[in-house]
Amino acid sequence: MHAITIPEPGGPEALVWDEVPDPVAGEGEVLVEVVASAVNRADVLQRQGFYNPPPGASPYPGLECSGRIAALGPGVSGWAIGDEVCALLAGGGYAQKVVVPAGQLLPVPEGVDLVRAAALPEVACTVWSNVFMVSHLGPGETLLVHGGSSGIGTMAIQLAKAVGARVAVTAGTKEKLERCAELGADILINYREQDFVAEVEEATGGAGADVILDNMGAKYLDRNVRALAVNGRLAIIGLQGGAKGELNIGALLHKRAAVTATSLRARPVEEKTAIVAAVREHVWPLLAGGRVRPVVDRELPMARAAEAHRVLEESGHIGKVLLVAP
Repeated sequence: MHAITIPEPGGPEALVWDEVPDPVAGEGEVLVEVVASAVNRADVLQRQGFYNPPPGASPYPGLECSGRIAALGPGVSGWAIGDEVCALLAGGGYAQKVVVPAGQLLPVPEGVDLVRAAALPEVACTVWSNVFMVSHLGPGETLLVHGGSSGIGTMAIQLAKAVGARVAVTAGTKEKLERCAELGADILINYREQDFVAEVEEATGGAGADVILDNMGAKYLDRNVRALAVNGRLAIIGLQGGAKGELNIGALLHKRAAVTATSLRARPVEEKTAIVAAVREHVWPLLAGGRVRPVVDRELPMARAAEAHRVLEESGHIGKVLLVAP
């Protein structure tokens, strides 16, 4: 088979479409013939040499895919060869074939085509686990999403609205904010021109955000705490603004608030299986009913992964960028 390899870390040109050995499904695993994968910020970090795959994972980038089951490993039940699926991966999505633990498979949702299903597993699992399983966003509460036009952001907006929450988003252009509004965002904040703390305070009558989904890390830490409501929950899922910041614990105590930080890729299979099961139970019916949909900016041939990485690094996209396997 062919896969995108990274012989040496570097810029987008470091991604090489090369012939590699076929993977083989082991105990409890399924071999998927990949139709499409999606590009994530973690893939960019891996290409640059900053985010190695966890032990035992495929060395190729790609944290999600869609495709058809080509083989079942020993001990797998409930799936059949030929089933159309999408999957949460620890790596290996930028390839023609990938091995997946059976518990990380999802059926392609009704009403979603097989290629676009590749845009779902990583964002659905990230948003559901952080916003709902950890932060317990509920009806009538306010969610602040940083990077509202990203793949994570577009999914967070839709899921929050589906449960009856109010959504505030930050984005850097008028076009991106307009797309967030089309998805249901209520409070639109241009972070280049507006202070999100002041905007959230004004929009909520001084109450603040009950849950904040943050991809920036250190750069936004102090302001995120100030933007939180009493009993608020800050969920940090990215470090685009740095890894080390100063936390005002007094402010946190005053608000009886909580800060959590999670990653998905390195979690044990058992934890990923539980998250995938929750997503199938809660998110998949919303997709089948048309209340939630994948947001895809563009589709590119997998061999042009370097171009896809450039698109992501320029931050001009809205939603997900997909790579389609030959």
